[in-house]
Amino acid sequence: MTHFIGGTSRTSETTHVVNNPATGETVGAVAVGTITEVDDAVTAARGAFGEWSRATPAERSAVMLRWSQLLDENAEELAQLESAQAGKPIRLTREFDVPGTVDNTAFFAGAARNLEGKATAEYSPTHTSSIRREAIGVIGSIAPWNYPLQMAAWKILPAVAAGNTIVLKPSELTPLTSLRFAEIAHEAGVPAGVINIVNGRGTTVGAPLLRHPDVDMVSFTGSTAVGRTVLEAAATTAKRVHLELGGKAPFVVHDDADLQAAIRGAVAGSLINTGQDCTAATRAIVHESIFDDFVAGVADLYQRIQLGPTDDPTTDQGPLISAAHRDKVHAMVTRARDYAQVVTGGTIPGGALERGFYYPPTLIIGADPRSKIVVDEIFGPVLTVVPFRDDDEAIRLANDTVYGLAASVWTKDVYRALQATEQIRAGCVWVNDHISIFSEMPHGGMKQSGFGKDMSTYSLDEYTVVKHVAFDRTGQARRAWHETIFGEK
Repeated sequence: MTHFIGGTSRTSETTHVVNNPATGETVGAVAVGTITEVDDAVTAARGAFGEWSRATPAERSAVMLRWSQLLDENAEELAQLESAQAGKPIRLTREFDVPGTVDNTAFFAGAARNLEGKATAEYSPTHTSSIRREAIGVIGSIAPWNYPLQMAAWKILPAVAAGNTIVLKPSELTPLTSLRFAEIAHEAGVPAGVINIVNGRGTTVGAPLLRHPDVDMVSFTGSTAVGRTVLEAAATTAKRVHLELGGKAPFVVHDDADLQAAIRGAVAGSLINTGQDCTAATRAIVHESIFDDFVAGVADLYQRIQLGPTDDPTTDQGPLISAAHRDKVHAMVTRARDYAQVVTGGTIPGGALERGFYYPPTLIIGADPRSKIVVDEIFGPVLTVVPFRDDDEAIRLANDTVYGLAASVWTKDVYRALQATEQIRAGCVWVNDHISIFSEMPHGGMKQSGFGKDMSTYSLDEYTVVKHVAFDRTGQARRAWHETIFGEK
């Protein structure tokens, strides 16, 4: 496949092969860009900005609604492509990734007509003030490999709904659905140049995009370490920045919780997308009175999870994205054996799974709450469980992390739940559930998990600038405040 620049496909001399992590087989090949393609894409986006930003909200909305309809009509193609490039079970792409993207697109079709601002009024006796909420300009976005289609949507949709144009660099590992997403947008009537996709590596495409003088804002989803680099690059031209970074979500289970619900929630929350999810339940913090029962329940369910071919609807869990990433996860688990107990998992499977980058659900107990296996982001199907004695300790352990993206608390006590949702420092706190997201509600973190929101109308704040417009109401040449500056003249 090619780049998508200015509404047309664009080739490059260099190509990159995209492989299926489940089999190692080639899924496709994509053009690999350089600063030349970045420049051309930014030029196309800048050229399209004037017309698109001046389109009425109703006009942008109509195109985006048609876009969502076309995505729905192409749902199976997108599900198959996403499954193949990212190693996701087909059940996940059919029931989560693609429907979520269709819904996001339909939501932002409506949100395009719902930009909010302060009421026009006389905030001084001599002036009428109003607020304009305007598009920022050209957005440079970098998306990760774990949710290629959804992350492209989260980057593109609020930006274009607000009237911006965009250049997106998808991960070189998983660019195929991002390209198809942009093509379908163009088919729906999104004008040429509004959405541009440039493939390539961070060093050759991402870096020049971040530093490009004609890019007005950058948006990045990925690791906290790379997020710091993005901030430094954006500072060279004082760009606005939106960051959604790493996470180490606490999963707090109180002694009055529905134990079976918590066990099932922990398994689903820790294994979604093979644990390659920054909001995944990775740190279970469980009351000491139910600790053993919780561990036994999770271990039992972990051992029944079906690893297998990603095109098989009965497969529960697919592979990790690459051999290098699988080996990194395995190395972290292996080092943890020196100071913790691996209850189940922790070995690289062989046999029919050897061709792919599979890793089994892995449960770890006995680690110190400040040990690396507990505090570092693993980004794999690994859950650590530590005990707590009282509510204060539970909150302290939940907050004992540099991250602040998501968390959950499990309890039947409404007062305990209210206290936890107030005191846990995370951008989202679920009660008696984990992972559930909705187009109408924001997603984003605090602390070293970044800043800014994806999804919901709150995300439109990230992609718009507020302008104050003031009208004099007096029609007089002489104003009282003039005398403060140059006296009675």
